[in-house]
Formats: sequence, C-alpha cells, structure tokens
Amino acid sequence: MSNLRNGSLTRRSFGGIALGLTAAGILAGHTAGAGQGKKVARKNGHGLVADGQIDAGDLSVGYAELGPSDGSPVLLFHGWPYDINAFAEVAPLLADQGHRVIVPHLRGYGSTKFLADDTMRNGQQSALAVDAIKLMDVLRIERATVAGFDWGARTAGIVAALWPERCKGLVSVSGYLIGNQTAGKVPLPPPAELQWWYQFYFATERGRDGYEKYTNDFARLIWQLASPQWKFDDKTFERSAAAFANPDHVAIVVHNYRWRLGLTEGEKRFDEFETKLASAPEIHVPAITMEGDANGAPHPDPKAYAGKFKAKYEHRLIKGGIGHNLPQESPEAFAQAVVDVDAWA
Repeated sequence: MSNLRNGSLTRRSFGGIALGLTAAGILAGHTAGAGQGKKVARKNGHGLVADGQIDAGDLSVGYAELGPSDGSPVLLFHGWPYDINAFAEVAPLLADQGHRVIVPHLRGYGSTKFLADDTMRNGQQSALAVDAIKLMDVLRIERATVAGFDWGARTAGIVAALWPERCKGLVSVSGYLIGNQTAGKVPLPPPAELQWWYQFYFATERGRDGYEKYTNDFARLIWQLASPQWKFDDKTFERSAAAFANPDHVAIVVHNYRWRLGLTEGEKRFDEFETKLASAPEIHVPAITMEGDANGAPHPDPKAYAGKFKAKYEHRLIKGGIGHNLPQESPEAFAQAVVDVDAWA
C-alpha cells in the first residue's frame, strides 16, 4: 500500500434478500440514465468535482467518480451540513488503491435534483437509503463497500442492515445510527438535550426561516461546535457551502429533523422499511466503526452498539483532536478503514 501506512490511530497516521422490494414498488421503478456515459471526476485544487449526473429513482444524482471502472466499488456518503468534499482526500487515496469510488451529493445538496416538482421533499432516513440503492442500480454496482459519517453513516448502516446482499462491508463514523420516531420522542437528560438544540430550532417555523436566511452561518457554527479542534479555513468551508445553495436543501434538512421527532410524516411507500428499522436490526456484514477523540456532536458510546455488528467487527478511536467530520479531518485513517473492511469481505 504505497499511499496508506499502518500505524497507531492518530491524526493523519494512516499512509440476504431485499426487503419489501415489490410492496410499493420502490426499487423496481424508474431507472432512466442507466445507459448514460460514465464521467470520472478529478480533484479541482483540493476539492472534488461532481461532474457525473445520472437519473436514479426520484433524483438526478450529481456525483464524483474516481478510480478504475472495474475496481472494487466503494460508495462514500456525506452528512449534514457537509458535502462530497468531506472525501476530497479520501477518494483519491482509495482510487490509488484500485477502488472504483462513487461520492454522491445527497438529496438536497449540490447538483442532485428531484426529477418531479410534485415529489415530496422527504428527508426521512429510509428515503436516503433507497436513494443509495437506486444509484447502485443505475451504475450497475451489484455490491459495494459503503462508508460515511453523520447522515451518511446512517444511510450506509441502513443499506447494510436492509440490503446485506448489496453491501460488501461497512465503515460508519459514530457507529450504529439507525433510529426511529418512537425513540426520537423519548426525553433525554438535559445535557444531552442541549446538544440537540438545532433539532428543536428546526421544529419551529422561526427555525426554518432562520436556517434559510443564515444557511452558511449556521453550517459554519455546526462545523465549529462538532469539530472544536479542526482549524479549517474559509476556502475549505466555502467549497462545501456551495452545495447548500441547492433549492431543496432547507426543505430536506428541516423535514429530516422534524421527522425524527415525530412532528411530521414521511411517505407511506417507505413504511415497510421504517418498520424494519424500528426493530433496530442487526448488521451481518463486515464492519468498522470509528470515532474521533474530539467529536463535539451528539454520538453514542461504542459499547452501546457493538452488539449490533454480527460479522467481523472492529471499533477504532482516532486520536489527535479529531472531530465529527472524521473523513476530512483524518482522511488516511478513514481510507485505511475502508481498505481494511473491503479486504475482510
């Protein structure tokens, strides 16, 4: 491995059957774009360029692609409020190791757009996971290693739990993040509730209007709180903030957090998936979970979720002041985890 070095886990130290597919027809529908030509992204300065665009399910998905087309596929999913540039260094490292790397903008970010004006701007967890499966379908990726953080870790975890036959392995920052509305209604101790302040802000129309008016200021604050020791510069932030100009961004973010609290409904076509997820399903694919030692965002104790992983499993604590955006703050460690879990499969 010429670009990734094994060593201690410190900052930059790492050189089934598909469920319910026919009910509601979610995964058997629109696949326009499957024959579109492949576009390969390269780094633009220190960023990724989402110069791939393909119709998949409800969306026209903007994505970056690096590496050989016949390489072992890896899908990388970002979180909120971040974008594909969280993987600006991870993706080339994986491509150099021979992986076909796909980094999509989630719904509501960057160049990803809804194909129909009347489609609900839905941010519930299963909708994002179905987006991932539909993208794999049109890119003709049968199985992939999936990896992510924040919303992206939840998306990757759901893919691993509900569609293990499509998942070669999983890398998840902050571990097992699959939730449900019932759990979201349970009061937490005051210090924990304080960490979720923005969730309650978004529950109000004042919060929705405030996020729309001050989107970038809000996102910058979250970056600072979630990664208190990460000294990112204006150029780094602005490169990602461009993705928040998506016309559906505010609607998706607000719906996501209101849905978690049970303050708004999702879509019935996802009910079967949410019923499965409400049981907190086990994950039966090889997995590595990760945590930064300076994560300022709400996150569970690794001991609380270790039992959910039933195949080969390892948890890694990444030291050196690493916060919530682990792939961007410690790209070599994240890339090494992907390489390792892919090799376990």
